[in-house]
Amino acid sequence: MPRYRLLIEYNGTGFVGWQRQNNGLSVQGAIEGAVFALCGETVALYAAGRTDAGVHATGQVAHVDIVRDFAANTVRDGLNFHLKPHPVAVLAAAVVDETFHARFSAVGRSYLYRIVNRRAPLTLDKGRAWHVQQPLDAAAMAAGARHLLGHHDFTTFRAGECQARSPMKTLDVLDVRRDGETIAVVAAARSFLHHQVRNMVGTLRLVGEGRWQPEDVARALAARDRKAGGPTAPAAGLVLTGVRY
Repeated sequence: MPRYRLLIEYNGTGFVGWQRQNNGLSVQGAIEGAVFALCGETVALYAAGRTDAGVHATGQVAHVDIVRDFAANTVRDGLNFHLKPHPVAVLAAAVVDETFHARFSAVGRSYLYRIVNRRAPLTLDKGRAWHVQQPLDAAAMAAGARHLLGHHDFTTFRAGECQARSPMKTLDVLDVRRDGETIAVVAAARSFLHHQVRNMVGTLRLVGEGRWQPEDVARALAARDRKAGGPTAPAAGLVLTGVRY
């Protein structure tokens, strides 16, 4: 049975998240429905990471087994045809060995969080960025972010409903850069805790506003207590940009 690796882009607005649920349309459900429309097979789609409601992706990776032996480009084009009008696109498809697993074969994941820092409301970026009106010091945020790099207990930045076995993670990249009115936070690690990126960004906002000093981020991390961290940043600003294998 052929296994197909899919590179997927989607706008998470309006979805209940990646994972199939009973309370609304999921990205997983939309693609599985497209597979059924393409070949009449009921399948299970496995992703590199389960994004929350409202979170977007430009580089999500998933795999699916289909009994019929299609050319990879036929799978890509057929799924895109049947995914209309959902804001989901299969950018590429490839036949892979049966040992490949979108989640367990991954050795790294990258996210981008976008903040639009201006007084005026969002128009084009509405639903795709966090609108923060209070002026933010991106350099101070970058200094605070450096305290989170490396191998740590990230309990302070872990959602209460997180199902990971351990709060220990190694954060390889956490860069904060400003380009005009946009502040981009780039994060990379082998894997992340539930809401880890959004909780780190919410904490860094406190630094950017001057309510915290950069070294306060280190104290919050050391506390290993979610209450010691900042608020959870909105889902709309988060994008899964890539998965490394």
